[in-house]
Amino acid sequence: MGKLIWLASYPKSGNTWLRAFLHNYLRNRREPYDINRLLDFTATENDAGLYKAYDPRPASQFSFADVQRMRSLLHRDLTQSFPGSVFVKTHNAALSVEGVPLQTPDVTAGSIYIVRDPRDIAISYAHHLGVPIDRVISLMGDPAATVGGDDAHVFERLSSWSLHVQSWAGRRDPRCLLLRYEDMQIDPLRSFGRVIAFLGTTPDPDRLAQAIRFSAFDQLRDQEQSNGFIERPAQSQQFFRSGRSGQWRDLLTPAQRAQIEADHGAEMRRCGYALK
Repeated sequence: MGKLIWLASYPKSGNTWLRAFLHNYLRNRREPYDINRLLDFTATENDAGLYKAYDPRPASQFSFADVQRMRSLLHRDLTQSFPGSVFVKTHNAALSVEGVPLQTPDVTAGSIYIVRDPRDIAISYAHHLGVPIDRVISLMGDPAATVGGDDAHVFERLSSWSLHVQSWAGRRDPRCLLLRYEDMQIDPLRSFGRVIAFLGTTPDPDRLAQAIRFSAFDQLRDQEQSNGFIERPAQSQQFFRSGRSGQWRDLLTPAQRAQIEADHGAEMRRCGYALK
């Protein structure tokens, strides 16, 4: 029986929001959980420091093959992070690279996958990376898209947005809970209640409402403004920037919108995103 529960998403799809909710619900404190302590109860697999036990070189010198040789060993290490289930953030697609699965099957208990409208992702991810939106649109359409590979983070294989979604949501795995970012905003009680039920317990209504309130976007943004956020990349002015759904209607050009819909229209329809 595996121990790892993957908290999976394409970047800028609500992964940090989910992690904040889990900390607030499972720790159940009387004040919002510190966003700079999101490793208290969740782990991340792309932290280059975790791989030093297997290769002491600077992580920027690792090839993807090097990382893949170590990945399953690291995943086994992560099972010892906490006594029970271990939540692990990942932006990897659910694929195999260099003949090695990006999620090690025999230590996996399940996964929670968040999908978000790729038109909104393009805007948010461009701000996050500090690059033009057109560059992110190109990245999102690349089946071989890879991020990381520096001294702080090992490689992650995103693939294209469509293939990323298909790799997780298209498997029809009963051990994978699928969430939509937009539903998390529209009906957080139902969406986050499904998360707790998926973990095997009946949600406590008061505790659930408090955890949702404590992990609301405005709360996370206020914490970042007051105390900073250690996960914000240097090139990004703000990690919790907007969080708004449908901003693509105002901020994408017609050509940018058309390109995203041409690249991902079929998968967008399957996920319930109308094409305009």
